[in-house]
Amino acid sequence: MAKNPAAKSRRRGRGVPGARPGHDTATEPVDGGLAELVPDRERPRAWTLLIDGAPQSHVDLDDPTHLSFPYQRRLGHVADLVAPAGRPLHVVHLGGGAFTLARYVAATRPRSTQQIVELDVPLVQLVRRELPLDPGARIRVRSADARAGLAKVPDGWADLVITDVFDGARTPAHLTSAEFLADVRRVLAPGGGYAANLADGPPLAHLRAQIATAATVFPELALAADPAVLRGRRFGNAVLLASDRELPVAELTRRVAGDPHPGRVEHGRSLRDFTGGAVVVTVADAKPSPVPPPGTFD
Repeated sequence: MAKNPAAKSRRRGRGVPGARPGHDTATEPVDGGLAELVPDRERPRAWTLLIDGAPQSHVDLDDPTHLSFPYQRRLGHVADLVAPAGRPLHVVHLGGGAFTLARYVAATRPRSTQQIVELDVPLVQLVRRELPLDPGARIRVRSADARAGLAKVPDGWADLVITDVFDGARTPAHLTSAEFLADVRRVLAPGGGYAANLADGPPLAHLRAQIATAATVFPELALAADPAVLRGRRFGNAVLLASDRELPVAELTRRVAGDPHPGRVEHGRSLRDFTGGAVVVTVADAKPSPVPPPGTFD
């Protein structure tokens, strides 16, 4: 195993968890590849997590409400709007990364109870060591496959389920089916919300199929993404929101449009037109999301 270049920097810290000097980068092999924690030059205690060069998460220990990546901001909007402001939530995070959204919920909704399901044990160990969680936050990290971890969540427990799982830069096939989404709905309380980070590029067949699949399980859907992604001009992320109740589309649209990287929200007829009769994904025919084209993360 490679040496951890962050070890020396931890000894130079000021006694504050995660207080490594801003110019140091931690590099360590994990199950998913080579993980790097790259310092943010503009924020003294902030880092970007990359795995095999693909950006996964950004965390600011001084300000966990700061969401740097556009898709993370959109997931943050969902967390803000799924219930009245400040109300504690029960949240399941499928996929851990650097625990960015769990930190955000803990900061914006104190006393929330959260479960993170992350298969990559060495990654969890790296993040816990270098970017430790607030010990007062009610966040449990479970080392398990996302599907298996979800199966252990009681019926109706969650107010919000967030799926942000990538094997390399692809969503695993077993997290793309109608059967998987049926289990998501099982664990959601009435009125709860489901949000998924999806990645696709032209011709957007994967994204359209995921919307069609979600529509068989949830009556209300919305999709937030960069307009260029929605037009099929480039590969990128889209956030799918689903629920059994009417969605706060107007407020979500306003927030997404006002982001530093403005996005667009599709809902109702426009989303059905976008889906264009795509085929529903079942376990029998599920496939992982597409491989990002060369240069996507350059």
